[in-house]
Amino acid sequence: NKFSSDPETAMGLVQHEGGPCGVLATVQAYVLKYLLFFSDNLGNPEVSDPSFALGQRRFYQSSFAARDDFSSLTEDGKTRALVHAMVEILFLCGTGKRAVVAFIGGVIREQKVDAALEGISVESAIDFQKVLRIITFTSRKDAFNMLLANIPLFRSRLGAMLFLISSLLSRGLDCIQADRDDPSQPLVTAPFGHASQEIVNLLLCGEAVPNVFDGKMDLGGGMSLKGIPSDVEVGFLTLLESLNLCKVGQYLKCPKWPIWVVGSESHYTVLFALNPNVQEENELEERESKIRRAFDAQDQSGGGGFIAVEGFQQVLRDTDITFPSDKLDDLCNAGVIVWSEFWQALLQLDKRAGGMKDPTGLMGKKQFTIYHFNGIAKSVLNGSGNTGGSTPIQRPRICKLNVSVPPRWTQDEYLADVVSSSASGSKNDSVLSLAPPVQTACQHAPLVDCIRTRWPRAACSWSGDVPSIV
Repeated sequence: NKFSSDPETAMGLVQHEGGPCGVLATVQAYVLKYLLFFSDNLGNPEVSDPSFALGQRRFYQSSFAARDDFSSLTEDGKTRALVHAMVEILFLCGTGKRAVVAFIGGVIREQKVDAALEGISVESAIDFQKVLRIITFTSRKDAFNMLLANIPLFRSRLGAMLFLISSLLSRGLDCIQADRDDPSQPLVTAPFGHASQEIVNLLLCGEAVPNVFDGKMDLGGGMSLKGIPSDVEVGFLTLLESLNLCKVGQYLKCPKWPIWVVGSESHYTVLFALNPNVQEENELEERESKIRRAFDAQDQSGGGGFIAVEGFQQVLRDTDITFPSDKLDDLCNAGVIVWSEFWQALLQLDKRAGGMKDPTGLMGKKQFTIYHFNGIAKSVLNGSGNTGGSTPIQRPRICKLNVSVPPRWTQDEYLADVVSSSASGSKNDSVLSLAPPVQTACQHAPLVDCIRTRWPRAACSWSGDVPSIV
């Protein structure tokens, strides 16, 4: 598999020596979008236009097509994928109307960038401002050509910082402050230079909102918290949700393309699939998603997972759920309804009454392959498939995970299903299968906790080293 043997080629890595963690992973996620789904159009400067992407998405989702062999991908192709990613993000920040590019004055493509930067001393923000230059573009083609001509600068030690500044200026500093709930907090946190959630969200949705839930959360008294305003091209998952410290909304969990930035306590990585249909839901999953969205719309606890009785009545109306009167009284007795208790009640309520109990058991197991990329280099054996003569080299890490999402709706049934599965699965990694998979031990890592925030009950397995999100 080309991902396993040559992750540098597969990712078209953004070379850097510094820059806020989060910016790099998000750019890598967009680069993957173009490598996987637009590889035949990398020479077209207009490929990053949303109208172009819409037509391509329909094609790929109907034909299950995605590039999984990068052996013919040229250096120019990788560079163009990076530039397309940068153009898309900058115009997203500029509401589709403009892109502002920040660069170092005097550094041009004919020069060797490293040599040019050696003579620049940047000890403070004032020093940086003295050498910083900006150009505003309203044409995607012009922005693409400028970035392509100056791409060595954006691959230099200052590249990530220049791109971040470009993104902020494309949005506009006044708009950046207006997007935030607390404008007094830093956008890049000390001492390690981690990007705040506002920066990651800016690159994902074009607005520097601080939260990951959908839309706005009304706190009453004219106060509200800002979340993701609309659907996104590339999504986001976080370990913090598995720890019940936040709630990621459906916009970020279900992006237009099967690519997610993954956040941990200290690092950002990328999760992606070759098949866009990994996001398709079966009947029960669609029902669960609809009910959860209705519940979350009434949740004023900041993702705490409970709602008031009045909000609960609205959820029942919105989702056509009819509980027996005694069960309804039990749920409402405490004055608040907790999601876990509500869900357990739904598991026992027949589908005809709006519940999740499916006596037919006709829904099949969902099985697919997903990949995880960690850009932090680690020592691995050069040519690990050979015996003898191998030497350690530093390279990014990529891991292929087999994911199985069982159709069981109770924990006991789920565990019994994992233990008993033994039949052969599909040999095509790029196509979903409803057949039981080859039996492998269900493995666990923090990444699996992140995956389960997107696909509850998912069982994962892999070969080799444990996939790392740090």
